Amino acid sequence: MSASDKKAPPRRAVAVNKKARHEFEVLDTFEAGLVLRGTEVKSLRAGKISLEESWGKIENDEVFLVGAHIEEYTCGNRQNHDPVRRRKLLLRGKQIKKLKAQVTQKGLTLVPLDVFFNERGFAKVTLGLCRGKKLHDKREASKAREAKRAMRDAY
Repeated sequence: MSASDKKAPPRRAVAVNKKARHEFEVLDTFEAGLVLRGTEVKSLRAGKISLEESWGKIENDEVFLVGAHIEEYTCGNRQNHDPVRRRKLLLRGKQIKKLKAQVTQKGLTLVPLDVFFNERGFAKVTLGLCRGKKLHDKREASKAREAKRAMRDAY
């Protein structure tokens, strides 16, 4: 059996930030590695993460995930992790420079869209370079979604 015959397992999202696509217009996406400590990996595999109030922050040419809540591992000991600590994201230098330029000049925001484990078992975050939607944009999106649903149900 050669390497091309093996099929990679499907990407399974651990957590999805549903609110992000409603609140923001996603202009570009980046896949970043997530630096985790000890028991965070076990909690993440159990799906105990919330991305609702999280965002990406660039400091000193490094990108951090701020506000993501990974619950403490239930079977952990006194060395359990802090649930809301800042977590470093791993991106290439060119990607960080591009993100930094667009975030500072255009006033865009880095929003985590989902967290998943890749085929090698590493935790990854899909970061979206986003612009906030106005109220009328949200209304138009919901009208279009309703119209699409009505057309699908009609047939």
